[in-house]
Amino acid sequence: MQFACSTYGYWPSVNNRLALITCRLHGTNPGLDAIHASRRGHARRAHMLMKQRLGSALALLFTINTCQAVDTTLLGSRLTPLGGEMAGNATGTIPPWTGGIKRPPSGYKGSGTRHVDPYAADKPLFIITHANMQHYRTRLTPGQVAMFETYPDSYRMPVYPTRRSGSAPQWVYDNTRRNAQKARLIGGGNGFVDAYGGIPFPLPEKGIQAVWNHIVRYRGHYAVRRTSEVAIKRDGSFKLNTSRQEVLFRFYDPAGSFASLDNVLFYYLSFTQCPTRMAGSAVLVHETLDQIQEPRQAWTYSARQRRVRRAPSLAYDMPIPASEGLRTADDTDMFNGSPDRYDWRLLGKREIYIPYNNYRISSPDITYRQLLQVGHLNPAYTRHELHRVWVVEGTLKPTARHVYSRRTLYLDEDSWQAAIVDQYDARGQLWRVSMAYLKNYYELPTTWSALDVFHDLQARRYHVQNLDNQEPGTSDFSQPVPSVNAFKPAALRRRSIR
Repeated sequence: MQFACSTYGYWPSVNNRLALITCRLHGTNPGLDAIHASRRGHARRAHMLMKQRLGSALALLFTINTCQAVDTTLLGSRLTPLGGEMAGNATGTIPPWTGGIKRPPSGYKGSGTRHVDPYAADKPLFIITHANMQHYRTRLTPGQVAMFETYPDSYRMPVYPTRRSGSAPQWVYDNTRRNAQKARLIGGGNGFVDAYGGIPFPLPEKGIQAVWNHIVRYRGHYAVRRTSEVAIKRDGSFKLNTSRQEVLFRFYDPAGSFASLDNVLFYYLSFTQCPTRMAGSAVLVHETLDQIQEPRQAWTYSARQRRVRRAPSLAYDMPIPASEGLRTADDTDMFNGSPDRYDWRLLGKREIYIPYNNYRISSPDITYRQLLQVGHLNPAYTRHELHRVWVVEGTLKPTARHVYSRRTLYLDEDSWQAAIVDQYDARGQLWRVSMAYLKNYYELPTTWSALDVFHDLQARRYHVQNLDNQEPGTSDFSQPVPSVNAFKPAALRRRSIR
């Protein structure tokens, strides 16, 4: 049975697999068997035979739609352990995957300290500009093209040699293989069951499966960081919003299981450090898996009032205050939260120039003023590479409401991290473009974003998250894992004062 074909990774249809599996299961052609029985005058037997075959087919169809009829031996052989293509492309511009970064480079001092760039000696192969953009257009997203058209004199994309640095711990690979055999969607795709500690659908057939792969990709078990976010005005001015954040990813608790999740993927806690008037305020989120069954729970703490309040609307297209209206709640992390308002289609794969191995962008040698220019980041500090991406399109359901009528996600095949997202307004016009500047956090290891940047093409402004160049350290995955009680609403006031 064929499970993968072509560079674009299309999968055979459910109907084709159903026919193949049904015939192999019974060793016969059900239609011909029934006809022969009828010709022998056994009409009743023919009728019963067709019912049996139909029952088997329906049972198999149910299994295929909810679990995955997959050949898991492909993972780690023809495919990477997370489901990407092991081989390079035909022209050699995308190399084979050989395991990614397996250990931190020499000179790295440990989690929470600055990353050493393992590819610092690389030089750009070429630079894409507005003048030569058409030559590379087939490997650009509509959002990238729009960036060149919006900022023709300043926006550039330095393209470097492709380094398939993506990697993850062996236990994540092992769990991913198990998930491939057992994971299934529930509630029309609003959630899933029987997957834990790895990618749930490494061999996706549906867009919603690929979206879930992004939502629950590996980012460690517990992370602490102090970062700033800024909304850059049209004249290039900005004010820092700095916070200390903690995230406890329950989905990747080595001692846990799917049953122990209790429908909670992670806890998120953020304490505002500046501006001064907001210092001490906090936000707590309990991120649920199936948010139709149990909506996301969020609380805010006001340091001035010393009060904890529920924040029931922190979801979907609620504007984020710190972004000055430049992005929505579900833009965070490129896409987050419940996927229920969209119909998701898996469009296959493309080779795209995406931000990758961006170590320099977080260097303490680069100030925020140097990095944050009018309209976009300073291109001199960015790095793009040619990678294969899964293309997933979400179209707003007729009965649903959202400011985005359509959004297209471009997911890195080696990590399931969204690298670029194009968002369209109610008229179907391209409105916003989100970009994640990826790198390997090799202390884990995993591919995650160094910076998330959200461009509003109509406002000609952008919002940046996770700046830490001017902080004393960076994301720390080595701190002792706290009790879940540290992420309860009752602990908000106490922890904020402390």
